[in-house]
This record gives sequence, structure tokens and C-alpha cells, in this order.
Amino acid sequence: MVLKKKNKKILLFAVILVVVLLVISVFLYNKVATNTKKVNEEKSMIEKQEEVEKTIVTKGYTLDNPNVILNPYGNSPLTALVIFDTKEAVSPVVTINGKDELTTFTQEFEKSVNHVLPIYGLYADYDNVITIKCGNEVKQVTIKTDKLPSDFILPEKVYKEEDKLTNDLYFYTPSSKGYTCAYDVNGDVRWYLTNYALWKIDRLANGHLMVSTERLVNSPYYMTGLYEMDLLGKIYNEYGLEGGYHHDYYEMENGNLLIASDKFNNEDGTVEDYVVEMDRKTGKIVKEFDLRKVLKMDDGQSENWTSYDWFHNNSVWYDKNTNSITLSGRHKDAVINIDYDTGKLNWIIGDPTNWDEEYQKYFFTPVGDNFEWQWSQHAAMITPEGYVFILDNGNNKSKIKDEYVPAEKSYTRGVMYKIDTENMTIEQVWEYGKERGSEFYSPYISDVDYLSSGHYIVHSGGIVYVDGKNSNYPAGISGYDKLVSDTVELIDDEVVFELVLPTNNYRVEKMSLYASNKNFAFTKADKIGSLGQTKVDDEKFGPIINYSEIDDDYKAHEISVTAQDDRLVVSGRFKKEDDVEIILYKNLKQKVYDLPVSKKPYTALCVDLFTEEETENGIVVTKYVNYEGLSGNYSVYIKINDKVYNTGRYVKI
Repeated sequence: MVLKKKNKKILLFAVILVVVLLVISVFLYNKVATNTKKVNEEKSMIEKQEEVEKTIVTKGYTLDNPNVILNPYGNSPLTALVIFDTKEAVSPVVTINGKDELTTFTQEFEKSVNHVLPIYGLYADYDNVITIKCGNEVKQVTIKTDKLPSDFILPEKVYKEEDKLTNDLYFYTPSSKGYTCAYDVNGDVRWYLTNYALWKIDRLANGHLMVSTERLVNSPYYMTGLYEMDLLGKIYNEYGLEGGYHHDYYEMENGNLLIASDKFNNEDGTVEDYVVEMDRKTGKIVKEFDLRKVLKMDDGQSENWTSYDWFHNNSVWYDKNTNSITLSGRHKDAVINIDYDTGKLNWIIGDPTNWDEEYQKYFFTPVGDNFEWQWSQHAAMITPEGYVFILDNGNNKSKIKDEYVPAEKSYTRGVMYKIDTENMTIEQVWEYGKERGSEFYSPYISDVDYLSSGHYIVHSGGIVYVDGKNSNYPAGISGYDKLVSDTVELIDDEVVFELVLPTNNYRVEKMSLYASNKNFAFTKADKIGSLGQTKVDDEKFGPIINYSEIDDDYKAHEISVTAQDDRLVVSGRFKKEDDVEIILYKNLKQKVYDLPVSKKPYTALCVDLFTEEETENGIVVTKYVNYEGLSGNYSVYIKINDKVYNTGRYVKI
């Protein structure tokens, strides 16, 4: 009896030992077989910035022998740092000498003995003379800059009324190609970023700029979020959003950000119909506005309407006086206003044709002379006078197809409306652009800016010509043989400045070069917010045994696997019929992520139709797998149709 019990214990121990050894051997097998090398790592802008700042020496320099660092962060070539100490606390006065009075900039900095002075507004390919005055001492520093990139776009025309202008700069963001940059009143480039920044550019209350990140969260133009940076290109905060960022943001009085975002994978499969408010300190989303709950998607369709991009919100504006948010639905030819607290609809500006009866009460009745509705508009805002200021692109000028106005007879304009929300009437009180005709017609993008009463900018940034004629479609859809971006500044209806570029630009902001007298500080940049967890399409348990090594078939797909600081990026060229999966393996567990071969998901500018060339050769698609919710070392496998490939790489999360 005792012997039987002993034998049972030995047998049980043997079974347990075999199981443990089996698990260990399988684990080690997979670990050794697949985790031989790390995935190639791509440093973030913030990581590169931290490396740069470790090398900058701030002590031991004098005014006579300062430390001059051109383009310190490597992404803003027309800026520099000048570093020196003085025996006594002084307030340095820096002058960036221009070609005339309107292109010369002077800035006084706060009193200190340690001076780290940001220098902005240098000319490219130029011996820039910088004058620094510290009390009775004056020092001139010459900073030689490099040429502009060969693909940089320069103005074709500059018109100016010098006596009515200031030395502020005109900051542009590109539409497709080009650089985020600033021109002075002579049309000379005085600042630009080498990293790709889209959409709005503006100055925050603290003096910093806010621009998009250079990283996509989804094609074609949904970015991971926003950078808070200065003109040196130094990042102070990176804000990440699960739904990404597109088109516009608005800084609230409390510092929070209202952001045009997306709710990817919603039940309707729609985009550009979602706005969030982000807490700038925590990154948490404190309010959300889902426009599918405000409007019917099918109502008020314009020519550009699609089932997935039914609203196409391209601007966000908060009005403190009415505690409301104004949004621009390009694909409905409608500017709408919703209550900030409840999200309920207050009013709609636009032609009420093709809208259901239940919405008619939200539309205004035109009064006064020379009234016109706006079409496919952008950049809707509320002025201090309470007017609604809009960039009216002017597409078609009707919701009835038989009445469409052709592009060569259309025009783009800035228009200002006075609204009476009690009597629901609307009056057109100002416009510019109609008199310019089709030469000023932009079927997409573009901007208006309110500088002061009677002082405005109207930016027709998307003028497109195909076969010598005006196009009614964005350059990315219609192709083009000529592009034009035309920016006009007006004071009391007089044109005081005009800058014409042979490209398309999204937005323009007129801003001063300096916004603060503070010395520069090497503060640590923070990542705020989250890209969220990537949906796992399947989970499996067990070792990956039947896999193939990388072969010519795998290489033909041009697959790239890159690790960023917060996500894994996998891209490759595949045909429409290919079934592609990314498999992350760890400890006998497989997390499977589908990589859709599609042009249509989350796309506002194209449909999911493949050309003959794309059908034959495939298209390049990318999948982003966010690290949130993952931890440890994961072996990376790629499954293409029925074949699983071992990349031989692992990602450390």
C-alpha cells in the first residue's frame, strides 16, 4: 500500500516535470528561433531632442565669444541659439537685421547673467548679421545659413502697401507638397520646418506654436496628434489622440484643446464627424461631440458627399459669448452651431435644399441685398462683433445638379454674415473674392483670418488648373498642370498685401516673429494623451512551428517593420485579394492583427477602386499596432495568405 502511494507520487512528479520541461522547451524554442534581433527602431522627435540637449554647452561663453548654434534641433534651419554669460544681470536686445525696416526684427529679453537667446527669422543662404546689445556693450554676430531645399516653393508675386503693414510674418501650412514656413512682407522665407506638419498653425496663449505631428494614425492625412513647439523646433509637449487629429483645433480659455478628431471603427464606418476636448495637463478626453447624434447623415448632400465622409468637418471654433461650438461641414455645404454643454443643434447656415423638414427650423431666412449662401466652406469662426466669418469655396453654388455652376465661372470668397437667432434671419455684411472671378477659385482647402475690425486675410489656397482650365476638384483627385495659392490682406476693403505661390496651401496665419521676452530654457518634453489600444482581431494559444524564413516572395512585398517609441509600424505592397496578418508572439500566446489591403478605409479623398497598375502591382498599406496594453518582448511574424513568415525580429515593449 505504501509502495503504491510512493509510485503514484513518483508518477505524478514525473508528469509534472515532463509538462514543465515541455513548456520550458517550447518557450525556449520559440524564443531562440524567432527573437534573434530587435526590430529596427526609429527615434521620436522628442528622443532626438533629448540627445541634442545633452550636447549643448551653456557655460564658459562671453558676449565677445558666444556659443552660436545654428538649427540646434535639426528641424528649423533658419533659427539659432546664442549663448553667453555676463558679469552683471542685463536685458539683452537682439536685432535680426533685415533688408529694410519691415523685415528687421528687434527683441528685448529678460534680465539675467546667463543668456540663452533664441534667434529667429534668418535668411537662407545668407550671412545674417545679428546685433546684440547688453547695456553699453554691443556685439555683432554673423550667422551663415544653408540654401533652401531644392524643392522649396517661392512666391511668384508679392504686392505690398508698405506704409500700412507691420513686420509680422505670414505662416503657411502645405496641402500636399511643400514646407510649413513663413514669408516676410518681401516674400523672403524667414522660417521653415523640415518635419512634415499639416493643417492649422497658430500661436497658443503661452506663445508656443501648435502644429500637427509628422506621423500618420490613418491614411490619407489623419495625424497621431499635435506638437506644442517653438520656432526653434523644440517640442514642449506631444499630444496623442486615439482618433488622431485633422484640419483644426481651438485653444479654450482654460487651456484645453477642442480638436477635430475621428472615432475610427464606429458602427457606421464614418470619419471627420467627431470632436473632442482634451485636458492639456492630463491628456484625458473630457468631452466628446459625435455629430452622428446631431444630424442625419443623408441630409443636405453636396457633390462631395460620401457615406463614410458625410460631414467632413474642417474647422472648430468656440464662442464664449454664446457658449457654443461652430463647425464647418464641407460635404453638406453647412456651417452648424451646437451648444457646448449639451451638444444639441442651435442653428445651420447654408442652403436648406435637400434637408428634411425637421431641420428647416434651424436654417436662417436671408434678408438684405446681394445675399449668397456659402458652398463647401472652410474656416468658420465667430468674430468679436458676433458675425460668422467663413471662407466660401464656392463649389457648384447649388445642391441641384442641373444648376451646378462650372469651375471656370465660379469664385471663392471670404464672406461675413450677421445672424439674428431670435428671428432666424441672416444678412451678408461683407465679402471679398467674388470680383476676382475664377482666377481666385479654390475648390478645396483655404482660409480666412480676422486680425481686427475691418482688417482681414482671405486665403484662396487651393486653385487648381487642369489642361489650362479651372478644376472643380482637389489636386489629389483631378491631377493638375498648374497650382496657385493666393493670399490677400485687406484693411477697410483696400488690398494692402498679396502673396501668390505656385502651389496649394491649407492655411495662413499672420503672426509676430517673437511672442515672449523670456530666455530659452531646456525644459523636458512630455508625451500627453494616448493613441489607445489597437484592436486584436484574433488570439491563439500554442507555439508557431510551421513558419517560413524570409524568401524572394516575401521580399517582393517590400515589407518594412519599424518600432517607434509608442507603436509598431508594419507596411508592405500587397494586392487587393491578399489576406495579410501581423502576429505578435510571446509565451505561447499569439496576438493577431489584420492588415487590410484597401484604399477606402478612413479616406476622404479617394474611393476603393484600384487602377490597372494597382491591380497588377498592388498598393502600399500600413498597419499601426499601438503598445498600449502590451508588455514584454514579442516575436514578429507576418502571414501572407496561407504562409506564415518569421521576420527574425522581436519588438521590446
